[in-house]
Amino acid sequence: MRAVLLAAGFGTRLRPVTDRVPKALVPVDGRPLLEYWLHSLFHSRFEEVLINTHYLPDQVNELVANSLYRDRITVVHEETLQGTAGTIRQNAAFCADAPCLVAHADNLCICDFNAFQAAHRARPAAAAMTMMTFEAPDPTQCGIVKCDGNGLVQEFHEKVANPPGTRASAAVHLMEPEVLHFIERMESDTPDLSLDVVPTFLGRIFAWHNDRYHMDIGTLQTYGMAQIDIRAQRAFMEAQGWFS
Repeated sequence: MRAVLLAAGFGTRLRPVTDRVPKALVPVDGRPLLEYWLHSLFHSRFEEVLINTHYLPDQVNELVANSLYRDRITVVHEETLQGTAGTIRQNAAFCADAPCLVAHADNLCICDFNAFQAAHRARPAAAAMTMMTFEAPDPTQCGIVKCDGNGLVQEFHEKVANPPGTRASAAVHLMEPEVLHFIERMESDTPDLSLDVVPTFLGRIFAWHNDRYHMDIGTLQTYGMAQIDIRAQRAFMEAQGWFS
């Protein structure tokens, strides 16, 4: 399976941390966020990863050039931001008409990605994608989901003032070719996954809950929380062999 890591954003809410470093490379416990993604995915039977860049791209290029996995990583630069779904559309050939993981690489995600893939394979027949969810510390800053008894997402509330719960989209999706072909046909200049794709597939998105750890590194507050929280995940990461 292949993965697309969205890493082109400016990270304006994380300034001044992101004044000199792209958001996907901010360090957590001394390691850039992107390193967590690369180690976790390549230790979970993912074959190739595509990373998009825009803001301070040379730093991402340098990290990839020095990575153990550099021969399995493709970096694509966007002179103009394409939108989260636009990046997928622009690189449709990368997924090669097979299921593909799409994730925001500026989040800290610690979980069993093999279990996530297994859940996707065992999803209800109606589902065309599987969405990772997590318990949001501030649900007003996330996309909150409500599921039916089969685990299919029926409602999606993106950053609303009074969300109906705390279970949120982790912005990590396993997509079947049907979804990728839908994105490929979208006419918007900068289509967005949360605003334009997820609402279209309500009732056909299976939810898999990450009960280990996920944090949206969107603000200085959540960034600080992640620096503390990550210490409790070291044993899990060592057992998975992520950094060995």
